[in-house]
Amino acid sequence: MTFKVQRIEDLKKVDVSQLVAESEEEGYRFLTRLVNDYEDGTNTFSKEGEALYGVWEGPDKLVAIGGISQNPYENKDTARLKRFYTLQSVRRQGVGSQLLSELKNHASESFKEITCKTESAKADAFYRANGFEETHDAPHITHVMKLG
Repeated sequence: MTFKVQRIEDLKKVDVSQLVAESEEEGYRFLTRLVNDYEDGTNTFSKEGEALYGVWEGPDKLVAIGGISQNPYENKDTARLKRFYTLQSVRRQGVGSQLLSELKNHASESFKEITCKTESAKADAFYRANGFEETHDAPHITHVMKLG
């Protein structure tokens, strides 16, 4: 299967319904927050250095999503990985790593490190396998990656 990573310029023009529904079934509400925050303008990934990316299977099936935003808990050199999710049907096929690589490349243009927070053992393993280090320095950060 061929997957294409692409920046999402306007989330309102992208069908994220399958991602939202599946994430909700797994007990995650962060994609619902992504949609709500985007619609009300709370977070549109439009500040300096920020971006939202998706991965498509074929021409119109969105199978993964994730964003880089300014980290509100750290200094201006630190980005935060947010709203990162991959459909179960394409996990373990390199889709998440491909998306994360694109987000790291984007972040390296404006930031010196990326942080994220997860409570999932599977996500922990994924982040560590992709260059993040586990950290316990702050309650809102579980993983950090130095850039550059």
